[in-house]
Amino acid sequence: MALLQLSSLSFGLTKMLLPRQRKSSSLTISNSNVPCPTQCMASNKVSNNSETVLRRSANFKPSIWTYDYIQSLSSEYKEEMHAEQRRVLREEVRIMLCEVENEVDQLELIDVLQRLGVDYHFDKEIRNILDNIYYIYYMDASKRKKNLHATALEFRLLRQHAYDISTDVFDCFHDETGNFKKCKYDDIEGMLSLYEASFHSFEDETILDEARDFTSEILKEYLNQNRVNLLSLLIGHALELPIHWRIPRWEAQWFIHAYERKPNTSPVLLQLAKLDFNILQAIYQDDLKYKSRWWKRTSLGEKLTFARDRVVENFIWTVGSNFKPDFGYSRKVIAKGNALVTTIDDVYDVYGTLEELELFTEAIDRWDLNAIDNLPDYMKICFHTLYNFVHEMALEVQEKNGYNITPYLKKAWADICKSYLIEAKWYHSGYKPSFGEYIENGWISISAPVILVHAYFAIPHSFRKDDLVNLEEYSDIIRSSGIIIRLANDLGTYKREIETGDIPKSIQCYMNESGASEGDAREYVKSIICKTWTKMNEEARSSSFSRSFIETAINLTRMALWMYQHGDGVSIQDSEIKSRILSLLIQPIPVAYTKK
Repeated sequence: MALLQLSSLSFGLTKMLLPRQRKSSSLTISNSNVPCPTQCMASNKVSNNSETVLRRSANFKPSIWTYDYIQSLSSEYKEEMHAEQRRVLREEVRIMLCEVENEVDQLELIDVLQRLGVDYHFDKEIRNILDNIYYIYYMDASKRKKNLHATALEFRLLRQHAYDISTDVFDCFHDETGNFKKCKYDDIEGMLSLYEASFHSFEDETILDEARDFTSEILKEYLNQNRVNLLSLLIGHALELPIHWRIPRWEAQWFIHAYERKPNTSPVLLQLAKLDFNILQAIYQDDLKYKSRWWKRTSLGEKLTFARDRVVENFIWTVGSNFKPDFGYSRKVIAKGNALVTTIDDVYDVYGTLEELELFTEAIDRWDLNAIDNLPDYMKICFHTLYNFVHEMALEVQEKNGYNITPYLKKAWADICKSYLIEAKWYHSGYKPSFGEYIENGWISISAPVILVHAYFAIPHSFRKDDLVNLEEYSDIIRSSGIIIRLANDLGTYKREIETGDIPKSIQCYMNESGASEGDAREYVKSIICKTWTKMNEEARSSSFSRSFIETAINLTRMALWMYQHGDGVSIQDSEIKSRILSLLIQPIPVAYTKK
């Protein structure tokens, strides 16, 4: 069953049980006086100053993606070889988009362009169309659509693009009692559109909560009738995970195949989508090879054998977060950051003694090479690699934009290491945090803040002073992203971490606190994910950050749902995640066309 199979989610939660606590510029390390027993799991015995140290081991398997295999990747869809063919197709689609006059047809075409993953070629045209549609909505209520499918699609697209549209547009579909009209049971296309629109809700928009419950039941009933058609395929896909929660590249790969089954498919649009997907895939392969060479030069994979060597898995996060071709620098930077997060996470979770971890955290906080003299060799390697990565990026940004970003990067790494240390102290003392206490630390330890801070300075947009304040304090959209990623991670990794031994995660924390069963605890965690999405939707509309950064934060969140949908996609390397990675990075979609 999918991680967030919506038929099993509870949407009735009316209050988020996680109070907002504004963070100061440095995290406070709690439980500093907690006793630290030497009880450890597994056994890696290391001689250190003539003493034998008993260490934990998670028995991580070597990477299934070898260096030679990654470096051997090649594609026949290099951009320079197919640029003219794509340009011709793109212009034909542009003309098609500009010639559509009916508003519903315009909305449906925009939706198809988005789901095929080629909408970024037509940003200006899409914005003009949506501006005109929104103007009509805002200026003349009498012209608002009475068709449920059209209304819901319009609402979803306008909300997605940060227009100020109210849920009042759905009032006309209620009966005298305030419930959705029963006659709409026969409108399955409208039900699906309303269901997808409901995931763009803000906090306390109960009409959309009701819409989600109302439509999901009808859609499940439709599927139970065992119809074999395109609509059933789309419904099953939506009930597994809504469009709004899916990463664009994975949705594009899936929808291209679904679109081929649609009657009256546009051959030009389909050909553009396939060709564009393959061209971008070739770009990702070059980015991955660059990251693989960097990783090999660090020697972390060879010298820190206790840690996860996950070059490809760490890289795929960057494709999910920023798939567009002009985000290449961001992908390279964040892929490095992800690799360092994974390694340092394993230092804290698996290998380091508590005394070593306290020294390492202090060294990171001081950000001083002289502070590492007392660290064991494996930690010195980590520190040097992280130190060089941060200063290399800071130098690149300063040369390009004139900003000194070192303080922001240093703080982000200090904060995550402090959150790791809190968890290490919990583990060594056997302390069981409350659900709220765990999340208040966990949204930082899951790495969303440190990755998004780096992303802000790596994506192509202009820096703003107000943004830097919000970035340093980890504004609400960063916090919400971190909460969802943390909870999605816990749902996916729970079984593995129970077996290997770790601190109580969100599921266990809730079970300990409430006496709930594991099944009920999982449902509660899923309900918190849903509730936090509504907060992030609203934050995305009101945030002062650029749309590029907002989309990065949202896509990073989506990526967690993708990576942990069927289990621990980072650590386990099972056949499901391997197949997904092959589809996105390695295997092109067959394209039939004549090269010019």
